[in-house]
Amino acid sequence: MNETKASKIVTGIVFISLVASIVFVIVRMVMVSTGTPHEGERPESEYLLMLLQCTLGIIMMLLPGIISKKLSIQIPSEMYITFVVFLYCAIYLGEVRSFYYHFEYWDTILHTVSGGMLGALGFSFVVLLNNTEKVPVDISPVFVAFFAFCFSIMMGVMWEFYEFAADGLLGLNMQKVKLVDGTILVGREALADTILDLFVDTIGALTISILGYISLKYKKGWVEKFLIRSVSKKIDG
Repeated sequence: MNETKASKIVTGIVFISLVASIVFVIVRMVMVSTGTPHEGERPESEYLLMLLQCTLGIIMMLLPGIISKKLSIQIPSEMYITFVVFLYCAIYLGEVRSFYYHFEYWDTILHTVSGGMLGALGFSFVVLLNNTEKVPVDISPVFVAFFAFCFSIMMGVMWEFYEFAADGLLGLNMQKVKLVDGTILVGREALADTILDLFVDTIGALTISILGYISLKYKKGWVEKFLIRSVSKKIDG
């Protein structure tokens, strides 16, 4: 993984934030289980969700480094920093600091960004699977963009499956069918979060796919700087 000084600083800040959050959550869960009151205390399920998300976030931060060494690939610092900042916004700010409840469109913005990030990852897969350091000239830019778009949408759907399963099995509130005051949404309102997530995932994926197509078609070079590459190949620039 190509790590710059900036990526190390950002990674350190986010990593410390998640570790501190895990300690905080564990303390709060103990206090809730022992009946020790605290003003503004959240339900135990909320703390369980935070614990799950923070732990998953730390694993996800370590995963790119492990994968890059195992598969001999190079992850651009621009992509990695974007990924880490996204985790910080989604987990620490979103769950721990309750931005999902305080800012109406926080989740919508993050899903739009994630759709674009996954689209960029889809472009990288085409490059890696064809074992070349640049987007293959013998593959139509339309196909590459379409593959990236479909890959992003598929991952968005898989994430919704994960949220649905976690809510059902662990009694969490990842799909936000329960409001901050405890009100449980029903009917179309209960489906609104999932449908909106998929909709903005599509917008993000479509935007990156179109930009990627233009970049490849007219050799603009916009998408290349975010591509994961094989270290066995010579990296330009």
